[in-house]
Amino acid sequence: MKLFLFFIFLLVSPLHPVLGQSNLLKSVKKNPSEAIKICNKFKEFNEKGISANSDKAIEFVSKRNKLTPVNAEIFSIYVIGLHCPEII
Repeated sequence: MKLFLFFIFLLVSPLHPVLGQSNLLKSVKKNPSEAIKICNKFKEFNEKGISANSDKAIEFVSKRNKLTPVNAEIFSIYVIGLHCPEII
């Protein structure tokens, strides 16, 4: 029985990040005004020569949305893709 539960755990654990990414995308779609605010901040970063993929920008998104750095990076990509593709 323990072995069976262990295998179930191994099968399900890789799915957790995928499900989390789906929730991040939904949150971007449901809150376009919030995404636009983040786009504006990315534009400010760009004006200073800072990329939206920089550590500083990712840290901003991470703190603002209480996300891990990895999820903040994914969130940023979704925001840029959906609301401000001109951002670099």
